[in-house]
Amino acid sequence: MKSKPKRVSASRNEAILRIEWEDGHKSEYPFGMLRAACPCADCRASHDQDQGAEKEDMLELTFRDENTTILEGIEQVGNYAVKLVWRDGHDAGIYTWDYLYHLCPCGDHGDGRRSA
Repeated sequence: MKSKPKRVSASRNEAILRIEWEDGHKSEYPFGMLRAACPCADCRASHDQDQGAEKEDMLELTFRDENTTILEGIEQVGNYAVKLVWRDGHDAGIYTWDYLYHLCPCGDHGDGRRSA
């Protein structure tokens, strides 16, 4: 792992999860992006179905209502991850620090993701 978080916070009003990393980097993740990138087995299967040749660099997930992107809680999982609890009851995704670091929308972590 490149860096561990120093601080994790979430603003429900802004719908953003913020992580301050030990290496000084600061990441901001929109709740909708985090839910769309949920790493649980069910969501990953959905991501795979949504991927076609024309969408190979995109992750898409259609949400039924706003409760799917309202964060209800954050739970630490050991010293390597967090579990996000969504208002619709979904809480199966365990987001490792490494996964979140590389998921950062800034595009500076070598995986080609960039914010629009």
